[in-house]
Amino acid sequence: MPDSLIHPFAEPPAIGESAAVATGVRWVRMPLPFALNHINLWILDDGPGRTLVDCGIKSDETRAAWERIFEGPDRRPIERLIVTHHHPDHIGLAGWLAERWRCPLLISRDEWMMGRLNSLDDDPVREEGRRRFFTAHGANEALVSALVELFRDYGTLIEPIPSSYQRLIEGDRLSIDRREWRVIVGTGHAPEHACLYCAETGTLIAGDQVLPRISTNISVWDDEPEADPLGEFLGSLDKLATLPAETFVLPSHGLPFHGLHKRIAALKAHHADRLTEARTACMKPKTAVEMMPILFPRTLDLHQQGFALGETLAHLNHLVALGDLERTLGDDGIYSFQTTDAGRTGSAPNR
Repeated sequence: MPDSLIHPFAEPPAIGESAAVATGVRWVRMPLPFALNHINLWILDDGPGRTLVDCGIKSDETRAAWERIFEGPDRRPIERLIVTHHHPDHIGLAGWLAERWRCPLLISRDEWMMGRLNSLDDDPVREEGRRRFFTAHGANEALVSALVELFRDYGTLIEPIPSSYQRLIEGDRLSIDRREWRVIVGTGHAPEHACLYCAETGTLIAGDQVLPRISTNISVWDDEPEADPLGEFLGSLDKLATLPAETFVLPSHGLPFHGLHKRIAALKAHHADRLTEARTACMKPKTAVEMMPILFPRTLDLHQQGFALGETLAHLNHLVALGDLERTLGDDGIYSFQTTDAGRTGSAPNR
């Protein structure tokens, strides 16, 4: 997807520093130990204090970078901590930050519950469920074991989540430095992802719901194997498309940008192309693992393979929901997907 967006800032701030990016908003960048090697976080002016949006992963490097920022010229206390969703790069240090500043955590209910589950999870039953899930979709034993080990490490990136929180819900209005920020909940990437929109300044803190260069990961996992997160995500894009075209978007990865409507259109076209590829490839039955290199033909590291499998399933499940594919459990216990007659002719009833 070519980048036709407008990026007012060519470079991010250095790790451990912050930079003004919008009225009352400073930009922080923290490192991640993945192919996607960074996350953007935001510090909002809030009268005599400041509000943080998202945290970074649990790591000594991230803690040290936050301390350099806290010891910088602006020594105002952190009054509130807002977390967009439960993934480790967003919620990882929430427990540490909330404890350090004795400040409340603001987050949606589903994201708090998922964060608590993942931070405390050491459950062999859940691990066995993951093993069965990956096996049922065509992964061989080597890949299954590698993916189970990968997800076993997930909780190590998260400090224990605070045991209480202030709930964010769709339509909430937060007064931050006498400006109103409206909560817009998105789904698909996470169950109840909270974006923040300030109409006065035309600024959207988008989290992972709209990213400028990569497509947001939309995945199906073992805890809800028949979910249709892609359908939910596309609906959330329609909701964000009601914001003004000139909205300034602050994403969690990549550079801030103008061009929200262009980006939403590009993301929807991207997923439409993948759905077409999947329909065509499944004229003959395919497992999710067999579909993965068709939708993701580049070389992937293990971390990327895990998310590629989840995203492949998201596209396959969406086509099942539309009536374009049929899912069948074979005698070997492995699911395959095949295009239906309605999918071949474009006459599926749920399109």
